[in-house]
Amino acid sequence: DYYTGLAAHYQARRDRLLEILERHQFTCYKPAGAYYIMTDISVFGFADDVEFARYLVKDVGVAAVPGSSFYKTGAGRTKLRFCFCKKDETLAEADRRLLKLVPAGATLH
Repeated sequence: DYYTGLAAHYQARRDRLLEILERHQFTCYKPAGAYYIMTDISVFGFADDVEFARYLVKDVGVAAVPGSSFYKTGAGRTKLRFCFCKKDETLAEADRRLLKLVPAGATLH
């Protein structure tokens, strides 16, 4: 029962963060395991994943790991990895902070 409950707990967190990220225009790759969601960030128009990750921390207040850190070559430059093993309050706050994002080419109303 413990492991079944634990799996359900993390699946709920995964699904919550997937919904948040997709609503904020990230393309998400739904994980089958682990605590992380890999995303594509092309829609935001940044030069690369490191620049976008720095922007997220500094200007938005949300941390993610640049995708290129998982590859030997230049692969992953349009990817970010987010961790979902967080408290509900933390995920809700990330959702609120991500409202600051605007996809490339979009206009603020």
